[in-house]
Amino acid sequence: MKPALAALALLAVASPAAAHPGHGASGFLHPFAGLDHLLAMVAVGMLVAQGGGWRLPAVFLAAMAAGAALGLGGFAPPGVELAVALSVAALGLAVALAVPTVGALALVAVAGFGLCHGLAHGAEGPAGGGALFLAGMLAGTAVLHGLGAAAGYILRGGFALRGAGAAMAVAGLTLALV
Repeated sequence: MKPALAALALLAVASPAAAHPGHGASGFLHPFAGLDHLLAMVAVGMLVAQGGGWRLPAVFLAAMAAGAALGLGGFAPPGVELAVALSVAALGLAVALAVPTVGALALVAVAGFGLCHGLAHGAEGPAGGGALFLAGMLAGTAVLHGLGAAAGYILRGGFALRGAGAAMAVAGLTLALV
C-alpha cells in the first residue's frame, strides 16, 4: 500500500498541464513536469502489469524518441497537445477496462501516442542541447514506465488499478477540454 501512496503523492505534486513550452525543465525531469505526460507514461507501465509486456514501453520510447527528434528539429504539427491529452484518456481507459494490449493494434496505438508525446517534448526542448535533453527525457520516461509497472503489479487485478485507470481517463478528457 505504501508504494501506491507514494505514486499518488508523486501525482499530487506534479503541476497540471505544465508540460508546455517555456517551463524550462531538464530533459530527465521534463516527463515529470506535466500531468498529461506523467499520467500517460505511468499508464503505459500499468499496461505492462496487465499483460501487455515490456514491448509497449519499448515501442513508446522508440516512437517518442523519433517524435522528439522531429520536434527538436522544428516540426510542430497543430493539435499535438490535444493528441497528448487524448492519449492520457485512451491509455487510462485501457487500464480501467483491462483491455488486452498484446496485439499489433496495441503496439501501433502506443507508438502513435509515443510519437505525439515526443513531438510535444521535442518542441519544448532546448534549441542547442537536443541530444542531452533527449537522452534525459527518455531516461525520465523509462523511470515513469517502471513506476507504473510497479504500481500495476502491486495493484494487479484489483479495483484500485482499474480505478486509477478511470481517474487517468477522466484527467485526460479534462485536459483535452481545457
